[in-house]
Amino acid sequence: MKGKLILEDGSVFTGTLLNNIKATGEVVFNTGMTGYQEILTDPSYCRQIVTLTFPLIGNYGVAEKFMQSRRSFVNGFVIGELCDEGSNWQLQSELADFLTRQGVPCLYNVDTRAVTRRIRSVGCMKGIIVPEDATKTEIDELFAVPIKKEVVQEVTTPEVYKMENDGPDVVVMDFGIKQNILNSLHNLGCNLTVVPANTSAEDVLAMNPDGIFLSNGPGDPKDVPEVIAEVKKLIGKKPMFGICLGHQLISLALGANTYKLKFGHRGSNQPVKNLLNGRVHISSQNHGYAVDEESLKDLPLEVTHINVNDGTVEGLRHKTLPLFCVQYHPEASPGPDDNMYLFDQFWTMLTGSKKGE
Repeated sequence: MKGKLILEDGSVFTGTLLNNIKATGEVVFNTGMTGYQEILTDPSYCRQIVTLTFPLIGNYGVAEKFMQSRRSFVNGFVIGELCDEGSNWQLQSELADFLTRQGVPCLYNVDTRAVTRRIRSVGCMKGIIVPEDATKTEIDELFAVPIKKEVVQEVTTPEVYKMENDGPDVVVMDFGIKQNILNSLHNLGCNLTVVPANTSAEDVLAMNPDGIFLSNGPGDPKDVPEVIAEVKKLIGKKPMFGICLGHQLISLALGANTYKLKFGHRGSNQPVKNLLNGRVHISSQNHGYAVDEESLKDLPLEVTHINVNDGTVEGLRHKTLPLFCVQYHPEASPGPDDNMYLFDQFWTMLTGSKKGE
């Protein structure tokens, strides 16, 4: 069935509908060459229509081990060529079957680079996926559907669970955490207790953890003021590490400001400079908001990392407290593992010694 992606500014991109499911969401793009399953199951993409710039998708199928959450939270998937028969020794099903099972609207045979050029020029915007013969009334009704803001509550864990280990106790506040972040902390040796996003500071501290981790997640960080209030109560009580949304929540709790980027950073090839040693690492990223560097003046925060492409803030640390955070994803999945040293840094903060000593 023929279909089309229509952007809010009237731009139209035609393709083929995998399944006859309509979609509404914020249209974003990811420049990674691999990792489509990890992208589809990253909760940070909740309520978004994700466009992939790489032209061939599905060529290695899908496998359970690459799932980053309990299901896909994306509202739609826009790609170039959809490979109907993957080839990989770990393959368990084809991508098309996975998308159908997950109920993800997919439009393929699309000129995704044209979509990307449009978003880069104008900025991220609302879009819809519809059949080619959709009526004006159907199109207007879909555009009238508001994009849900309560996305953190949609993706967080509904209940507390543990990933037991012999190392330091860490409470993980789940705002939409990726599985490989949990795996990275657990493989390090941490004894993890994962709690829902609405867990109070009092309940977290009652667990008497050695440290607190704030996860990635979807949406505008300013849409969860109640979470920011709880994070503010936790700062200084225990060593703290935050990634992506966690980084933004820590910044807001300490008095900084955040703003929406024109088209965001989404891909596995983003260069980040460590200002503490001058090294540049390639990172995996997925965010549409950033911390305003101007707002950090007179705050007890030091910029530790910046994005080489546009100079935006990618990392911070507190000047006196055991607290640091980064905007990007050191755990990758997909992407390079250049930045796994940050987990070791958290371990040292928790234990007072380097990993292996």
